[in-house]
Amino acid sequence: MTTVLKRNKWEIWRDVIFALFAREIRVGFNDKFGISWAVVQPVVFIFVLAFIRGRLDSGETHTIPTFIFIAFGMILIQSFLQTLSAGASAIKKNKALFAFRQVQPISAVIAAGMFEFIVKLFVVMGIALILYFIGMETQLADPLSILLYFLSLWLFALSVGFLFGLAALYIPEVEKIQMLLTRPMFFISGVFFSLKDFPEEYWYLLNWNPILHAIELARFAAYPSYGQEGVSVSYLLISSLIALFLALVCYQGFWKQAISR
Repeated sequence: MTTVLKRNKWEIWRDVIFALFAREIRVGFNDKFGISWAVVQPVVFIFVLAFIRGRLDSGETHTIPTFIFIAFGMILIQSFLQTLSAGASAIKKNKALFAFRQVQPISAVIAAGMFEFIVKLFVVMGIALILYFIGMETQLADPLSILLYFLSLWLFALSVGFLFGLAALYIPEVEKIQMLLTRPMFFISGVFFSLKDFPEEYWYLLNWNPILHAIELARFAAYPSYGQEGVSVSYLLISSLIALFLALVCYQGFWKQAISR
């Protein structure tokens, strides 16, 4: 007799996420130029911005080599923007698959976020190879904290993207609002500058932004001499948890109605 294997809901959910993740990888790596550009683009931007900033501060920015200073900012801001975009588009992109009872929107969002995470690992490895070949000395005083800040920002971006994706199923114009809100983030998140470049009385105009906290904290974790003024680990973590909570609450309440629209 044929043995029927019964799987619990967690095993089914895990397998669905893995299948969607494999699909993301296949689609992403089929577009060879797209994946290559995802790695090359931040490296090019880092060199350009490091050259410009280096002309202003002679190659060292607040005790950090300017290339490393810009690299932290560029990797983290692009991780935020691309993870948010992937999370926001995952539901709409995979809507046809939701006809299968086992496939739910949250699985598609998680798979899209995982793919963006893997792409960023390739970017980090590419930059590490460049630093090795050009012989630039660098340090990572607290790599575990850097990983924590990266994961917190990734979770924040995925949660916010999830909220935008759900809202866009009800109001398609939300996608335009998303673009308008995310475009300035590159300029106000500390990619090219440090919070210390501004007078302290104006910090409140910038340090509401969790991305700025993640970037500045990552720089401090790598180079303790950089300092930790004006930013907070707890603020970054709380922002990520609040965004995750809101995303899960909205998903639990509205996902069935959303995908039926």
